[in-house]
Amino acid sequence: VPPACGRTLRAAPPRAPECRVATPRRPTAVGGSCRRAASQPSRRHPPHPPAAQGSKVADVETPALLVDMEALEENLQRMAKIMEGYPHVALRPHAKSHKTVEVASLQMQQPQTVGVACQTVSEAVTMSDTCGDVLLSNEVMSPAKARRLAAVARRGCSISAVVDSGVAAEVLASAARTEGVRLGVLVDVNVGQDRCGVDTEAEVVGLASDISKMDELHFRGIQAYHGGAQHLRSQAERASAARQVADIARAAVAALKECKLECEVVSGGGTGTFELDAASGVFTEVQPGSYIFGDADYARNLGEDGLPVKDWRQSLFVVATVISRNIAKGRVVLDAGLKAVSYDSGPPLVHGWQEDAVEVSSGGDEHTILRVKRGDLPSLGDRVLLVPGHCDPTVNMHDYLLAVRGDSVEAVWPVAARGPGV
Repeated sequence: VPPACGRTLRAAPPRAPECRVATPRRPTAVGGSCRRAASQPSRRHPPHPPAAQGSKVADVETPALLVDMEALEENLQRMAKIMEGYPHVALRPHAKSHKTVEVASLQMQQPQTVGVACQTVSEAVTMSDTCGDVLLSNEVMSPAKARRLAAVARRGCSISAVVDSGVAAEVLASAARTEGVRLGVLVDVNVGQDRCGVDTEAEVVGLASDISKMDELHFRGIQAYHGGAQHLRSQAERASAARQVADIARAAVAALKECKLECEVVSGGGTGTFELDAASGVFTEVQPGSYIFGDADYARNLGEDGLPVKDWRQSLFVVATVISRNIAKGRVVLDAGLKAVSYDSGPPLVHGWQEDAVEVSSGGDEHTILRVKRGDLPSLGDRVLLVPGHCDPTVNMHDYLLAVRGDSVEAVWPVAARGPGV
């Protein structure tokens, strides 16, 4: 090849081909990979709703959570009618049952309703979008959670929370100080459930006194809630438990009064006892939640006549599809399992069937098994309505609640406050 300088270069002899051995790549550090992935924008789409507004119920993708709007509205009206008998008692429905802003909005339109109760900070933050007064009926020991709660108060929502220790009160006070707000506080009283709450009148007075000395907190009263009493089966059992709750709450209020600590709020009660609590003359507000939907467990509560309580219509259902059928064994399998319906209070019921006509059991995460004892087997592709054993955790499994009227989907509501309890 003639170079630019004019000299002739001698070509190099050809090389023998090399045998290359592949060298294993050094593995990428997991942390680095995760950091790169975290820095990239998320491509996750919102959960796909099982139906669109205006769809036919027959076209809903299953499993899906449905609410019968006619039944829900009847339950709202029935609650308002019952509360007319207790004009000096306010209604504070518990949002942990529905976790849905749209249902809370309907509840807030009812007479005597002063706000909602929530069990988690996430629920409280979500419900503050539609409710101007929120009670967190649970203790908070996380400074981060307390700051989120206080931030809601800074936006203008009246926020109260319950405590059963001075440490929890200081966590709230610190968050309120950071956000420049004042939070309402109720002392949580153990009235028989042995979960949270202080045990003695002296503890109630001592904690209330400490709270009243904190500038960032406003002592408002006490919470006296007995969850276990809601599910005692006979009316006599529930009435007896409610009397004990009222006696403990009354003694706590008297002890506070004696120490010149004003107790403006006595909050508690649930769907099983709220009317007994309202009639006690002690409670200033009640917190029923499940009445709006109903479930298989509450359906087993009995009234004074010894028959199932008839105050509420079942409005909440999980719709499922028959995906497998075994005629010889009298068995069908549905496409709704532990991811779609709660079993913590027992298996769901099949709507429209006698309870002894079918045995319902879990088939795992995605399946429920029906063993039919009487009647014809449903066909492949048939839809089945399940009545959840426990409405609260069942709702928590779903991204959407389909508001149904007749055979049409009237609205698609996000279950905005669902989650593990952050």
